[in-house]
Amino acid sequence: MRYFVRSAAESLGLTGFVKNLDDGRVEITAEGEPEALNKLLEVIENSGVGHITGIETEWKEPTGDFCGFRIER
Repeated sequence: MRYFVRSAAESLGLTGFVKNLDDGRVEITAEGEPEALNKLLEVIENSGVGHITGIETEWKEPTGDFCGFRIER
């Protein structure tokens, strides 16, 4: 799932990171244009990659702290 998310985010021009959490969930922090962020959510929901039981979103003001989109361990 992390590699899929990174690829999709990069193709949409987003910055940020994706990582696995200890409880098996995946956390994504992404910055970019609202349209691109919404497209990322849509792509993930319709991907068929992994076992998605729900998506929680939290919208915040961008920080500009990210350069590229990376996978964190």
